[in-house]
Amino acid sequence: MTSEYGKPYDSPGFLLWQVTNLWQKNVRHALHDFDLTHVQFILLASTDWLNAQSTHGDVTQVQIASHANIDPMMASQVLRHLEKKGFLIRKEHPTDTRAKSIALTPAGVQIVSQALDIVMKVDHSFFSKLGEEEATMSRLMKSLDSHITNN
Repeated sequence: MTSEYGKPYDSPGFLLWQVTNLWQKNVRHALHDFDLTHVQFILLASTDWLNAQSTHGDVTQVQIASHANIDPMMASQVLRHLEKKGFLIRKEHPTDTRAKSIALTPAGVQIVSQALDIVMKVDHSFFSKLGEEEATMSRLMKSLDSHITNN
C-alpha cells in the first residue's frame, strides 16, 4: 500500500502532527513551573483576552470554549478546576440564567500574565527558525481553520 505522498515525511498531515507535538512539548515544559496544563493556559488566556474585549464583562463559558476551539464540556471541567485553584470565578450571567460569566481573579491575572510571557518566548524561539516565512506559515494555518478566519 502506497500513499500519494510516498514517504511519511512528504505528507502535510504527518508533518503537522510531528511539528505540533514538538511545539506542544516545548509549551508543556515551559508551563510546568506554573503547574498549568496547556489547555488550562489556553482557557485562562482566552478568558483574559475576551474579558478585555468585552464592554460588559460577562464572557461566558461557551464563548471561551468557542474562542479556544475546545469542546464546551471539556472547557467547563477545566474552568471548574481553575476555579478551585483560585484563578477564576464563575458566577451567574446577568441576562442568561443558564450561562456562567467567567472572570479571572487577581491570582489568575498574575499567572496568565507570567505564563503568557513565557509561552510567547517559547513561540518566538520555536517559530523564529522559519525566518521571513513565519508570517506565511501563520497565514496558511489561518486559511485552514475557518474558525480563525471568521473571527
